[in-house]
Amino acid sequence: MTQNTSLSYRDAGVDIDAGDALVDRIKPMAKKTLRDGVLGGIGGFGALFEVPKRYKEPVLVSGTDGVGTKLKLAFELNRHDTVGQDLVAMSVNDILVLGAESLFFLDYFACGKLDVDTAASVVGGIAKGCELAGCALIGGETAEMPGMYPAGEYDLAGFAVGVVEKSKAIDGKSIQPGDVVLGLASSGAHSNGYSLVRKIIERSNPDMNAPFDGERSLADVVMAPTRIYVKQVLATMEKVAIKGMAHITGGGLLENVPRVLPENTVAEIQKAAWPRPKLFDWMQQEGNVAEKEMHRTFNCGIGLVIVVAAADAEAAMAELKAQGEAVYNIGVIRARQGDEAQTVVV
Repeated sequence: MTQNTSLSYRDAGVDIDAGDALVDRIKPMAKKTLRDGVLGGIGGFGALFEVPKRYKEPVLVSGTDGVGTKLKLAFELNRHDTVGQDLVAMSVNDILVLGAESLFFLDYFACGKLDVDTAASVVGGIAKGCELAGCALIGGETAEMPGMYPAGEYDLAGFAVGVVEKSKAIDGKSIQPGDVVLGLASSGAHSNGYSLVRKIIERSNPDMNAPFDGERSLADVVMAPTRIYVKQVLATMEKVAIKGMAHITGGGLLENVPRVLPENTVAEIQKAAWPRPKLFDWMQQEGNVAEKEMHRTFNCGIGLVIVVAAADAEAAMAELKAQGEAVYNIGVIRARQGDEAQTVVV
């Protein structure tokens, strides 16, 4: 190619036509997520959303996250349809713990070379996650950046905005000794600890497609999308007072529960109170992972922790079960002794 040859963006590695084709594929997916408040569709420079008028003192709540190295397994297994739900879940569950209803979601998809089918599969998962959370997929960005990512790889980031009535925001300040700790079942490892998950798989070298847990293969189990708790918990909040919540993400039970506890309290959790999914037993055995490390890295089967007054525990469990959740009474709040850890798993 001579210096006088006319160059195009395609010659530089960016295919505008592929980007346009992806937008056309995305639009019907996004349309299925529309809800009250959306004032514009996909494709503009920005997105307009009107805060629902039923809020008297609305406070906006925001969250952002990614999927982490679980994406590496998605590339290796060629499974791209679930990581989008992971992306949504990480943010909408985070803002849920403040009592917030999810309003809308934005995604950022970056790759070296755009594969329309792969990207559409990812965005399909994002749209499904938004439907499960009751929020609108209101916009996003697809960035094709030659030379930035290896062939076949991409990265994801997500951004959620929600709203809560100022007087109903949940901050954990009313938590006190005697309160009850409830745990909602996870769907697996969710989207945390996957650098260790991958290390264990590398050491064990299992057949990823062999039966592992009932009819599911190990590939099915490790790629199971993060459970989204939004609608179920919001419905429960209408009937039962919730004092505090913790989304069990990176840091596991030991480091996430203390984030909502007053400094003078401890959550004492009984690990025998819920059935630990087979995946975690397998990882602990194959990786020779210490028990404390398991609870500091993984959710170990509990994806969301809820603290309620003892008098409300039975009603809260009944309502959460009615909403389709597997819920367990996993412990109590007690007074803290000195500078002991604020979450103790016994």
